[in-house]
Amino acid sequence: MSEDLVLRPLPRLVLGLTGAVAVVALVVQLVLVLAGQAALLPDGTPPPTWLALVRLVSYFTIQSNVLVAVGCLWLAALRADPDPRAVRLLRWIRLASLMGISVTGVVHWFLLRPLLDLEGWRAVTDTLLHIVVPVLAVLGWLLVGPRGQASVGMAGAVLVWPVLWTLCTLLVGLGTGWYPYPFLDVQRNGTGAVALACLGIAVAFLVVLALVLLGDRRLPAPLADVRPAARSVAPPPAGRRG
Repeated sequence: MSEDLVLRPLPRLVLGLTGAVAVVALVVQLVLVLAGQAALLPDGTPPPTWLALVRLVSYFTIQSNVLVAVGCLWLAALRADPDPRAVRLLRWIRLASLMGISVTGVVHWFLLRPLLDLEGWRAVTDTLLHIVVPVLAVLGWLLVGPRGQASVGMAGAVLVWPVLWTLCTLLVGLGTGWYPYPFLDVQRNGTGAVALACLGIAVAFLVVLALVLLGDRRLPAPLADVRPAARSVAPPPAGRRG
């Protein structure tokens, strides 16, 4: 796979803008939670601040937006090829963020948005986290890449995140009665309905990962114009003269 991750100004601007929007959305959501607003979904009386913060970071939406912010801003700030371990981490973050934010946008639009009736800053933040950032992240990847960063092995490593998140969410929900998303509420919906919802979302993860892998290999990135970091390249051997 290619390790050319140093981008020219235009791709850096696109990724930097996406990362900045994600950071703004996360900060505003944090301020709302600290002000006593329920995180993302209305769930009755606001809990104590410490519990509200714990619940905030448990949302897959928040985790996906954090990964988008980190991956985009890291690529935008990169001026030289990182060491191999950092390259692997950045590739994982990039692929995980694309998978996570895409599924976040789709699930929110079809399953959660009909349940919401938000106003003011809560409505603005909800739109940023669930619509604007997903659209910017996917468009940015399509336009600037960088390409050649995904693999089947990396996709397998990325899938560990949603699997662990789902298991932890269900275990915590069974113990506390609180679920970040209503379609995971076993007590309200029943085991069968929750299992069906998890199966559908798992299929969504696999489809998105397959599309990203295919796009990473075959789609052009028209604004990419990747500039490899400076390297010592030996001149080609001179051709023999007859």
